[in-house]
Amino acid sequence: MTEFKNTAVLGAGVIGASWTALFLASGRDVAVHDISPNTEKSVRDYVDRAWPTLEQIGLVKGGSPDRVRFCRSAVEAVEGTTFVQENVPERLAIKHALYGEIEKHLAADAVVATSASGLTLSEMQGGWRDPSRFVLGHPFNPPHLIPLVEVMGNEQTADGVVEAAERFYAAVGKVTIRVNREVPGHVANRLQAAVWREAIHLVKTGVASVEDVDKAMWAGPGLRWAAMGPTMLFHLGAGEGGLAAFCERYTDSFNRWWDDLGVLHLDPALAETLVSGVKQEANGQSPADLSAQRDALIASIQKAMAPLRAN
Repeated sequence: MTEFKNTAVLGAGVIGASWTALFLASGRDVAVHDISPNTEKSVRDYVDRAWPTLEQIGLVKGGSPDRVRFCRSAVEAVEGTTFVQENVPERLAIKHALYGEIEKHLAADAVVATSASGLTLSEMQGGWRDPSRFVLGHPFNPPHLIPLVEVMGNEQTADGVVEAAERFYAAVGKVTIRVNREVPGHVANRLQAAVWREAIHLVKTGVASVEDVDKAMWAGPGLRWAAMGPTMLFHLGAGEGGLAAFCERYTDSFNRWWDDLGVLHLDPALAETLVSGVKQEANGQSPADLSAQRDALIASIQKAMAPLRAN
């Protein structure tokens, strides 16, 4: 832990607050900066709500919610820190302005990781004079519960920086993947975008309701995908022949399904259909109540899987 004992979180909305909780749980000091006047209260409240879940899934390792400080400026937050997680709004002008503000105040060995999901690394590097210690560190929401972080550097990234970021994320309980080539949305967002596109197509063409498409996912493949990825699952599904036998057996079926997948764009009318459907699915439950259910289920899955993942 001594490699990255002092951390900073820039931008403390839902993502930043979740990162703050996780970093604190791991025993680190966290300096937080956000332009909102309500930052301290909202972050402390978030950490208090998240802490019991972090304890339940075994991620509180000598940490304390009291080891957070709130800074009036981004410069104050990054001074003396060795790992910075940036989560400001995904507008290049905002990010570039922030990078220009903090760059000369960073320690020589500091790593700065961005949580950006919609911008590319090369676009964001334009805000740096020297982007050699700046990497992608894209989480899945909420970061204190979902293990995945997508990490990426490129030819402008200094040797060892991506590896240092991966060590840090592993130390706070994350699972990392390496993004080798720049594409919009990185890896996991593209996967879920592909699934959601077909989910919407099934609703639009009257195959099933919003609720039943959602149910088909969480009660079907989603449950398996929590254990292993689709390619490995298909490898196991073919018995002794493995993936080679699976491809031989199901090539025609998958080609037929792929040929029939929907191609569509989200528009106001389609959005209204989805909003109406998810309102019916929620059945009067508030977003806060549903979020609490989601987090409890994820925590239970994480706790159950922890001994297996350790092996």
